[in-house]
Amino acid sequence: MNEQILARHWLAVAAPKVAPVVATSTVLILGRIWNANGAEHSVGNAALMVVLAAGSAAAGAFASAGRSGNGVLAGTAFATSGALAVAGVAGYADGWSLPVLLWAVATAVSYGLAARYWRTDRRDTVAYERGTTIRREEHAHVERVETIRGRTQIEVAREGSAYAEALAQALTARAALPGFNPHTLETAGLPELPAYSASKES
Repeated sequence: MNEQILARHWLAVAAPKVAPVVATSTVLILGRIWNANGAEHSVGNAALMVVLAAGSAAAGAFASAGRSGNGVLAGTAFATSGALAVAGVAGYADGWSLPVLLWAVATAVSYGLAARYWRTDRRDTVAYERGTTIRREEHAHVERVETIRGRTQIEVAREGSAYAEALAQALTARAALPGFNPHTLETAGLPELPAYSASKES
């Protein structure tokens, strides 16, 4: 009945919140490292990144098309396409202005998409907790009803046992009275008492 309550570590709570900015910052840093190692103003490297980004975007479009579209696969493909685009610009550009601008746009878009997922996840979590609470309350109510019923049955059995014991004592006391004649009761229309009951009780 009592469930163990586990408090989540603050790192586990904060990790999803900083994941988008960590991802885009990593792409920006890798792009600038690539820029410092010969990718600056390299048309071939830029063309390669354009082709890869376009291919990822096309894969995301195909994955999201139709009724049987896979949202997770499409989101991954689009995220990969954006990362490749940011890395290509960061590697090709000779300054920081354009790469930082694209980094800010990519981070904002990432947080926008993540916020939608967080809202859905929080809604599902609240619904699950509400359902769990309702089931727990219903279970507790059934347990209380069964406990009351069991106690009532025990009390009824105790009262019945006490009544039977008192009746047996009364019959024994009446049979022990002087001048008691069971035949007189029988002629008066009262039920006959067994003759052996008085001897057993005495």
